[in-house]
Amino acid sequence: MKRLNITIPEEIIEEIKDVTNKSAFISAAIKEKIDRINKEKLDKLLIEGYKASCKEDREVNSEWEDITLEDWE
Repeated sequence: MKRLNITIPEEIIEEIKDVTNKSAFISAAIKEKIDRINKEKLDKLLIEGYKASCKEDREVNSEWEDITLEDWE
């Protein structure tokens, strides 16, 4: 554990005044925010990856579709 001296706006202090373990509460809030940011980054990377491979995936799918449907005609 590391001790920090931080400044927090009064309105936020008022919101957490009844929280018994403020350190744990603030740590959990920070962890939740970091997890959300990391998920957004991952989502963005997955979307970019999908967009980058979309054309190739369609071409491969089209080739397989042609082969699969050959005997149906």
